[in-house]
Amino acid sequence: MAKIAVLGYGTVGSGVVEILDANAESISKKAGQPIEVKSVLDLRDFPGDPIQEKIVHDIDLIINDDEIDVVVEVMGEPAFTFVKRALEAGKSVCTSNKALVAAHGAELLAMAKERSLNFMFEASVGGGIPIIRPLNQALTADEITKITGIMNGTTNYILTKMSNDGSSYEEVLKEAQALGYAERNPEADVEGYDACRKIAILTSLADGRTVNFEEITTEGITKISNEDFAYARKLNSVIKLLATSYRKDGKVYAITAPFLIDTTHPLYNVNGVLNGIYVNGNMVGDVMFFGAGAGKLPTASAVVGDIIDCVKHKGTNVCVIWDDEKLELAPTRDEVRSFFVRVKGNASDTAMVKEQFGDVEIITVDGLDNEFGFITDKMTEEAFDKAAANVDMISRIRIDDTKLQ
Repeated sequence: MAKIAVLGYGTVGSGVVEILDANAESISKKAGQPIEVKSVLDLRDFPGDPIQEKIVHDIDLIINDDEIDVVVEVMGEPAFTFVKRALEAGKSVCTSNKALVAAHGAELLAMAKERSLNFMFEASVGGGIPIIRPLNQALTADEITKITGIMNGTTNYILTKMSNDGSSYEEVLKEAQALGYAERNPEADVEGYDACRKIAILTSLADGRTVNFEEITTEGITKISNEDFAYARKLNSVIKLLATSYRKDGKVYAITAPFLIDTTHPLYNVNGVLNGIYVNGNMVGDVMFFGAGAGKLPTASAVVGDIIDCVKHKGTNVCVIWDDEKLELAPTRDEVRSFFVRVKGNASDTAMVKEQFGDVEIITVDGLDNEFGFITDKMTEEAFDKAAANVDMISRIRIDDTKLQ
């Protein structure tokens, strides 16, 4: 009998307990022994809930319990302190906390390895979508050349509704909050910080060195307008918040921002709260991971998968190559791509635009007066910024074609 503790009995924590109970027989077979939740740490009590008899309010009761083999962290702060103490006490740890993993992944993996324990975090990226384990195991023969993903269900829901229904950003955000898809303070999602941390984790795993998420160029969706979507429809395209990293000429680039993608893009039909992650390996080629990127049971399912792995590998560290050596990202200004641009003016008077960007094709949308759009040829971000400074630009959205630049 393997005994575990769960830190936090919120959405994901209660989902972990539910899955372990509902699928106890099959989980026992896969783990090689039954798994029992011995303790659940939470500040609250849950009268009437069977979990109440396992609720503890003091982390020391878990840290000092020699019967507990695995600690499941699904609580948020002060996660780092508790996780370190669990590892120091000889307990493997599973977490869904992307902020924890992005900031301290290499350190916690090293601590686990030193003690023949495991630190696992499948649920930290993509919720129920398996992506961490494939990068660690199934794709290890490849050099990963590009990772591009829709990694945040809140922003994908908002952009999908804006695209399909013509609703404004503000309207859809309120709806998403009412449905529980967006937090009361949605900043981490809508400003791109959540997706940025996730691409930092995946890039660190793909390269084996640590990516500082704070150094990734990050833009959110708050400035995307219905007018932008009107042009996107004219171009048979959609707008998605993509978290992307790729390797080119020995350098690694990373960015999180809204991108325009057309019908040929593998992420074009990833809509609503769903997530999709596209990976290109130099040998396997293109692979796609698609599914529920958040939610109680999908996320908890990924956590329970890690629990089973920890139980199966008790006393043995499952090797994960992620060192604390820093990976220096190449500057965004050197990235080469095309851009969709909206400018003020009359579509018949395009001399300044063509002087700066060449003989671009002009795009107009019925009902949008005193402005027009165009798509640039491929150019560096630095060259684009210099050219854009000389036109009356309303907005610009990068274009992703999935191919290496």
